[in-house]
Amino acid sequence: MRQLGLMLLFLAISAMAFAQKSDINNFIVKENLLKNSKLAIIAADSSGNPIENINGLYTFTVSGFTQPLTFHSGVAVLPLQLERSAFVYIKHQNDKGTHSKLLYVYKNERGLDPYAINSMWLILFPALIIFLAFAFRKFIIVAVIIMIVFIYFNHSNGLNLSTFFETIFDGLKSLF
Repeated sequence: MRQLGLMLLFLAISAMAFAQKSDINNFIVKENLLKNSKLAIIAADSSGNPIENINGLYTFTVSGFTQPLTFHSGVAVLPLQLERSAFVYIKHQNDKGTHSKLLYVYKNERGLDPYAINSMWLILFPALIIFLAFAFRKFIIVAVIIMIVFIYFNHSNGLNLSTFFETIFDGLKSLF
């Protein structure tokens, strides 16, 4: 009887261990292996090494749209194709916090090339332009033109104002 009780206890503990869902605290974004203009999200550890034991359904926000993604062996494919080069903001929220990345995905004839953008550049570039405009009065017109081009480029490639500020705030939160 005692052995049966210990066996049931062991089975219950092992079932709970297998039922626990692993958290995704970091991820890598690459082009899907099929080269079909889709992005793949790869679960990774803090040093960027892929984690292959991530399986199941996880919720991500992709450029403002909530997407439930199914991970198989640590990889999930975004369902939408990219028609042209664009900014893509990917965010995942779990018990350990919000994990997000801003990417500029450049589309060329070879496929997709995602480039991660540090959110600090979104603060530093406009701050530098404003500082130079105040430091050199003759630079004000050029600074205004550069800022208009910067805003137009961001907006035309899918980085609207709300995503811009959300990226900055998530980047600042990750510093503290």
